[in-house]
Amino acid sequence: MVQSKIFIRNRALGYVSNHIPVVIRYIQRRKENLLVTCVGKEFHTYGCAHFTLLSVSGTHPDNISCLSADTYHIYTAAENIIYAWRRGTELKHTYKGHECSVHIILPFGPHLLSVDESSTVKVWDIKTEESILELNFSNEIFQITTLIHPITYMNKVLFGSQQGCLQLWNLKTTKMIYTFKGWNTTITALEQAPAIDVVAIGLSDGRIMLHNLKFDETIFELIQDWGAVISITFRTDEYPIMATGSLSGHIVFWNLEQRKVESQLNKAHFGSVTGLKYLPNEPLMVSSSPDNSLKLWIFDLADGAGRLLKIREGHSEPPTIIRFYGNNSDNILTAGGDSSLRIFSTITETFNKSLGRASFNRKASKKKGRSVEDPMIMPPIINLAAEETREKEWSNIVASHAGLGTVTTWSYNLLKMDDHKLLPERFKQNHNAAATCLCLTKCGNFVVIGYNTGHVDRFNVQSGIHRASYGNEGEAHKGSVRGVVVDALNQTVITAGRDCLIKFWDFKPKDDTGPRTIITLPESIEWLRYHNESTFIAVALEDFTVILIDLDTKKVIRHFHGHKGPLTDASFSPNARWLITSSMDCTIRTWDILSSHLIDVFQVPDACISLHFSSTGEFLATAHMCNLGIYLWSNRTIYSHVSLKAMKEEDVIPMINLPSSIVEVNQQDKEDIIEDEPEYISPEQLSKDLITISALAQSRWLNLLNIDIVKKRNKPKEPPKAPEKAPFFLPTIPSLDIKFDFSDVKDSIDTQRLRTHKDFQNLTIFGKLLHSTTSSENFLEVINKLKSMSPSSVDFEIQSLSAEENSAKLLLLQFMKVLCYMMERKIDFELTQAYLAVFLKWHGQAISETEELRNNLKEMEDLQLKNWIILREKLFYNLSVVQSLKKM
Repeated sequence: MVQSKIFIRNRALGYVSNHIPVVIRYIQRRKENLLVTCVGKEFHTYGCAHFTLLSVSGTHPDNISCLSADTYHIYTAAENIIYAWRRGTELKHTYKGHECSVHIILPFGPHLLSVDESSTVKVWDIKTEESILELNFSNEIFQITTLIHPITYMNKVLFGSQQGCLQLWNLKTTKMIYTFKGWNTTITALEQAPAIDVVAIGLSDGRIMLHNLKFDETIFELIQDWGAVISITFRTDEYPIMATGSLSGHIVFWNLEQRKVESQLNKAHFGSVTGLKYLPNEPLMVSSSPDNSLKLWIFDLADGAGRLLKIREGHSEPPTIIRFYGNNSDNILTAGGDSSLRIFSTITETFNKSLGRASFNRKASKKKGRSVEDPMIMPPIINLAAEETREKEWSNIVASHAGLGTVTTWSYNLLKMDDHKLLPERFKQNHNAAATCLCLTKCGNFVVIGYNTGHVDRFNVQSGIHRASYGNEGEAHKGSVRGVVVDALNQTVITAGRDCLIKFWDFKPKDDTGPRTIITLPESIEWLRYHNESTFIAVALEDFTVILIDLDTKKVIRHFHGHKGPLTDASFSPNARWLITSSMDCTIRTWDILSSHLIDVFQVPDACISLHFSSTGEFLATAHMCNLGIYLWSNRTIYSHVSLKAMKEEDVIPMINLPSSIVEVNQQDKEDIIEDEPEYISPEQLSKDLITISALAQSRWLNLLNIDIVKKRNKPKEPPKAPEKAPFFLPTIPSLDIKFDFSDVKDSIDTQRLRTHKDFQNLTIFGKLLHSTTSSENFLEVINKLKSMSPSSVDFEIQSLSAEENSAKLLLLQFMKVLCYMMERKIDFELTQAYLAVFLKWHGQAISETEELRNNLKEMEDLQLKNWIILREKLFYNLSVVQSLKKM
């Protein structure tokens, strides 16, 4: 097996950009600027007009290290190989020759320049894919960090170095024209200014030099207070503005005429601003950052400052918990390490939404805008619960934060954080208390919260008022509470603690009342997962096992073991037939609840920290350590037959890479995906202790005793008329209508009687078959023949067994042996009884007059009584079980 039997890779959601700067392309045919961002092994192409995702490239063998574009191609580099793409998806050229990883690409007319980490420069012919020039620089003397092609400088390229100096080269003559001494500081950015001969040089110490290349003179110098300058861009719509990006996420706008700061965008990104580009001749600027966001800014305010126009973003820190929202597979609710709550659509990325970042003071944060300092941001969300019942009326999402006792409320309808923060009075002075688990009731009115102090409290979500505590002064467990569950009817609250106890409480507790039921488990509990429709609770234990508890019986019904690391999450399938679990051992396992067997397992490169099965059963969503995306896996059993056999411990666990941003189509043969399942043939008799009923319809045997009454009822009123016989060649009578001439037809009734020998036996086909069993004792053919006959034929054949005086006794004895054969093997019980009844009806007198037949009848009676006792015990037992279940 090379992959999972149930799940196949679908696609990844939530990826927008990384540290590779954004690239802008203007497409004349579309009359639109396209934005190209890198997301690891693929790049995305967005339309600037609506910020819609137009295409996703093919997957590279390794992470993309640099990105560039011209009118015809998009150029990418992965390790030491360069690729040229058309239309964002079609690979046209591949350039091989570098020995080190390529980190700079520059399209240069019909040529392409590339620089690797050893500062080796290669010039490629784009069409022929041939290397036409190679320049070798020493990293100790001149380590290339950036390069540009100055405007109007034919065949010339300006290189910037880590040592701080610059070199101007003529690539046609392969000669260095000039060396600029520089400023003894690493050059981090180079950008051509709108003025000829002038370039902007960004340094690692925050200085920005406007330098004239023709005269090797610095026109003026600017200093950025935020540290190294990593990106520079110039506005080209008649405004003398230069924008620079910093490592801290701020963007500074400089007025080049006044040589001072025009305005600033503080915290434009939560990460460094690596990509910064003004759109040509428009008051628009695009910025990208490793915080996984792409933003379009417009400068239309009265003071010339910018505002955010469009945005595409995902989590800037890996997601901590993901859950499908609602009763479909359209939206996924995710919380990340960046303290933000987001909604990702599985239909289109334009439906993605953000509910914002959790803040201690939302109003103050709103006033300060995006310059909110870190102390205002709450710790990451570690757990959440959502119900869509009261979505339009009040907050329907609750979330707990790492190390905080405060539980925040959020509104899915309003897409924002609510003002209510839930915290009991006892914890307002106890800063060590932390909410460890929570559960939102199905009605959407209450939230039950468990704390690391052992307390369990219930709050009203609409008002934020504390309503109840469970246990002695709210202390339900000794130690941390690891799981809280409320049943669908708000009758029972189930809590699980580190003290190895699971307790069942009344939803509305009375004074000084303890739990109704307590279950003691052998190991400490990690977390609970609940399935509303089946009343199953999955409990993860510290010994890496999962047990299932039924709420109705309050007993452990299943025990799954196989993981070799701490369990991180679990989810039930919609019909509660499967339980999917994930662990720090990097495996995702699927357990069949009915059979209690492991039916599927696969391994992923990074451990899955959260997973959830959609309510439609279409997707499995997973989040993994050190990964910003949400990964979708398709459920293959929805559209194809899959053999789900129990897996063995010695079976090889397949390693499957995480899905990419592009929707993957599985092109493997079915033999590689689905194991051949041998056709199951049911044996004739399952067990010697069971009675088998035939598969014949009741109409074939039920009316055998009353067949004469049925025949009388169905007898026609008039006898059927025999059709007139016609000769082989039919003569016709000349007329307008075709008429046949029957004048020469004669009745060919032969009244001559047949003469037979006195020893001749006039047996039917069935009689002859039964007569042949006297030597072979093989009654299977006789039984099959009886099953194939109609009720009338069976009655006639049984009745005609005594028609011949010479063979009547033998045939009756053989038929009795046939019935005994069926009784001994306990097969076709109802057929045996029907045949026996008809047999005794027609031949009861003959049996009573023949001693040999009477003796055989006694043996048949014993066999019949034995079979009936077995059948009666099974029937009574099943009836008792059914009646008992009805009373529950």
